[in-house]
Amino acid sequence: MRNIGGTAPVAASMKIEIWSDVACPWCFIGKRRFETALNAFPHKESVEVQWRSYQLDPTLPEHYDGTELDYLVARKGMDRAQLMGMLGQVKDAAEGEGLHYKFDGVVVANSFKAHELLHLAAAHGQADTVKEALLSGRFEQGLDIGSREALVRIGTEAGLSAVDINEALDTDKYAEGVREDFAEARALGVTGVPFFVIDRKYGISGAQSAELFSQALAEAWQEANPLTMVAANGSEACGPDGCAI
Repeated sequence: MRNIGGTAPVAASMKIEIWSDVACPWCFIGKRRFETALNAFPHKESVEVQWRSYQLDPTLPEHYDGTELDYLVARKGMDRAQLMGMLGQVKDAAEGEGLHYKFDGVVVANSFKAHELLHLAAAHGQADTVKEALLSGRFEQGLDIGSREALVRIGTEAGLSAVDINEALDTDKYAEGVREDFAEARALGVTGVPFFVIDRKYGISGAQSAELFSQALAEAWQEANPLTMVAANGSEACGPDGCAI
């Protein structure tokens, strides 16, 4: 960074919180689109991303006896054929981001324990890795995200200790933190996910396009880091009408 004003430059930063549920197909799509924008953002290294927990259906049993389509028909009361069409559209959107959803193989399960694992992962700097594995596991690989075995496998593959994982899940060590995320989402007025909050000033609802995320990142950065003009008057410079003499 060039020090224009003569004082030591201050490292700027931006914090982005993402409320998301690992049981949400649009959350994985939104993650990819956001990552596309973030990877192209010139100040990427100054951005902190924090995954926050949200549950679309806290009433789900630990394991649901039925398919994803069965569950949606029962929960939404919609026509099965109509829902199949909607899932097809989501699958097509996922394919556009390089994701390969297999809704026929999705295991419907309560996501609370998966969120506890995410909080443990965040404490060890592995939240994004675990989030990615949970979403891919559910929608692409047919993993049971309510299964202790699956959660331990995902966590250990991300470098977490199996002992720490089992202890966290046995003792509900991170359960209160998960519930605090739920409560904060309600306080912010979040009614659906994914939901992105930039520096607690900008809110973006849904799996928006990478272009929209890019625009929001640029605007938020400019607002937080405006260019300050120094010695703007009377300086020697050239312009459209010529040069000052």
